Amino acid sequence: MALMNNKKQSAARTRNYSIVALIFALLACIATFLLGITRGLISMQIATVTNVEDIQRYLLVSAGLVILGLAAYAIMEPDRVRRFFTGRQARYGSNALVMSIAFLGILIVGNVLAYQNPVTIADLTEDKVNTLSPELAGALANLPEKVTATAFFSQNSSTESAEKLLNNIKANSNGKFDYSFVNPDRDPQAAISAGVTGDGKILLQMGDHKEIVAFASETELLKGFLRLLNPGNNIVYFLTGHGERDVEQASETSMTRAKETLETKNYTVKTLNLLAENQIPEDASAIVIAGPTKPISENEVKLFKDYLAQGGSLIVMEDPTILTQFGEEADPLADMLVKDWGITLNNDVVIDLNNPDPTTAISAIYDSSHVITRNMNSIGVLFPFTRSLSVADSLEGVTGSHLVQTNEKSWAEMNFESLTQTGWPPNFDGATEAQGPLTLVAAGENTTTTGRVVVFGTSNFAVDPNFDAYGNGDMFMNSVDWAAEQENLANVTPKTPTERTFKIPSSFQLIVILLGSVFIIPGLVVLSGVSSWLTRRRQG
Repeated sequence: MALMNNKKQSAARTRNYSIVALIFALLACIATFLLGITRGLISMQIATVTNVEDIQRYLLVSAGLVILGLAAYAIMEPDRVRRFFTGRQARYGSNALVMSIAFLGILIVGNVLAYQNPVTIADLTEDKVNTLSPELAGALANLPEKVTATAFFSQNSSTESAEKLLNNIKANSNGKFDYSFVNPDRDPQAAISAGVTGDGKILLQMGDHKEIVAFASETELLKGFLRLLNPGNNIVYFLTGHGERDVEQASETSMTRAKETLETKNYTVKTLNLLAENQIPEDASAIVIAGPTKPISENEVKLFKDYLAQGGSLIVMEDPTILTQFGEEADPLADMLVKDWGITLNNDVVIDLNNPDPTTAISAIYDSSHVITRNMNSIGVLFPFTRSLSVADSLEGVTGSHLVQTNEKSWAEMNFESLTQTGWPPNFDGATEAQGPLTLVAAGENTTTTGRVVVFGTSNFAVDPNFDAYGNGDMFMNSVDWAAEQENLANVTPKTPTERTFKIPSSFQLIVILLGSVFIIPGLVVLSGVSSWLTRRRQG
């Protein structure tokens, strides 16, 4: 009798312990579920933590505790476990189990394939934030040798988004890029040797050239690559002294965005007053004449002629005369462009009926063979209040190009008084006015001296409010790159990322969301279940 009592007590204790083991496994399962959700949110960059490795470690530990708890229960209650897997309930549930396992298998295989082939993942974001930009892809293609990146991230900084970006760059680099991570707290000497003093910075190295990127973003890394591609001291001068566009003080008529973008591509931007200095610096890679309101003097033009004869480059942007103070004065710069380069600045204003504002001409035809415009067929450029250009078909020693043209629904308006009249648009006079296509941008290269010029019929397209519109900034930057003989930088200008702010829902919207998620949707599910139960009950 005592023996039977001892067995009963032992069985009761075992049952109690098994229940504890089962509860332990259940709690560990809940922890695993919550940690798994957290890990998923971190992967989707919805949530951030200071140390992703700790979350991963806790997830593995909790999963191990689930297995340990279930194993302990199976050891203490083998009969119940056996009945669970061999009983009638198990047989009924086997079909659902097989279907669940098959579904999980498909899900796992799909994720493995997606992880192993990251380039093939569809990017459905508006700005294609998960796809390398054409600018960065172009920079990678132009790399003359392999670039290595060393990312300095301490334990307090998450490496996930940086590693995702760097891995994407590596996958698209054709073997020209590799990266590694260094914890500066564990290896301070590496950070000191690299000259890195902050957390989350990336050292890019190509041969003997090094560049430090402030943080891991595609735009910042692109800037770093461009500095590697353009390590020399390329200086671009903006002419002053004739009412040209300001590059120092931001305003609606300034070109500070142009200066900023030049500097991101490792150009040094300076101003040049030839009236005061009377000489062109020897280090000038290119000179920009941006919208003078008064004519350039004969002496200055002579300096430009000598500069071009020595292989220099000019970018000329002359607005229509009605926007300037030229009046009836001679324009020595325009005369030089006609005589030496075969490019004529016509005294007109382009009217383009393809635009709701006809005084803003739209690019329609590009010279796909020229470096400046060969990759711009898919993007438009707006030229507000521009004059047309003419390019000589044959000028000895000069190769001329019609870079940008309008289509046939445009003309060169020469009656400036009609631009201020109430009737709009002005009427086309076929007897005196040229019809489109009209040239808006032209380029010329001297095959003997290697001098280069790019001529625009307006400077308005590159002022701050218009610089980031459509392909305006690309047009300007590509022109500078070509003029400065930095063709490998053309078409790889960093873009300004789209800024987005989260708009907090109103009180009414929050109430609708709450009712929908807590009451309406669950209520519909319950109502559907009750309706199904009543129907089956009526049917017997």
